[in-house]
Amino acid sequence: MAEWLLIGLGVAFVLEGVCYAAAPGAMQRMAALAAQANPAHLRLAGLAAAALGVFIVALVHGGA
Repeated sequence: MAEWLLIGLGVAFVLEGVCYAAAPGAMQRMAALAAQANPAHLRLAGLAAAALGVFIVALVHGGA
């Protein structure tokens, strides 16, 4: 279980790093928008992203 968590964390770092390397200006604009956003909306978006991530992992992993 810990191995999967570390793999997922590593993949998240890779994806975020690629985004910052490929489009730093867009990432700055997105961070500025997030800083101005309503915290409730950010929380809802975070929960939706987490749920989608769990769904994708379950789908790929075969549900078990």
